[in-house]
Amino acid sequence: MNYSNMLTVAFEEARTGFDEGGVPVGAALFDCEGRVLGRGRNRRVQDGDPSVHGETDAFRKAGRQTNYRDKILVTTLAPCWYCSGLIRQFNIGTVVVGESVNFSGHLDWLREAGVNVIELNDADCIELMRRFIEQSPHIWFEDIGECDNA
Repeated sequence: MNYSNMLTVAFEEARTGFDEGGVPVGAALFDCEGRVLGRGRNRRVQDGDPSVHGETDAFRKAGRQTNYRDKILVTTLAPCWYCSGLIRQFNIGTVVVGESVNFSGHLDWLREAGVNVIELNDADCIELMRRFIEQSPHIWFEDIGECDNA
């Protein structure tokens, strides 16, 4: 499985979100053959809806699946508690993470639940999120549920 190619789909969504003024987190849900089932991006700012994270957007756009254990969720940033809960609730088998440098997420919690977590440490994902946090710290802190101390 070429996880880097799969990350490209999620990164395109993240770039679009950044260009729209939103949080640049993109995601895509793939089947076990590597076919895209759904792709999405964090649209909290654009839609005024705090529940539209990249992972949830891709998950919703993939539509109903009868089984998620063989699915692959690719995300540009380590998942927050909200998205990690989605992964565990539906037993998504593999999560590919573009980066966990700017936000470490809850990867150990996912691993403890038997999720296969693959970290790519992608330079483009790291740089895009770093730039966003630097430019829009108030939106970033809102997104992760922390007070803006900047």
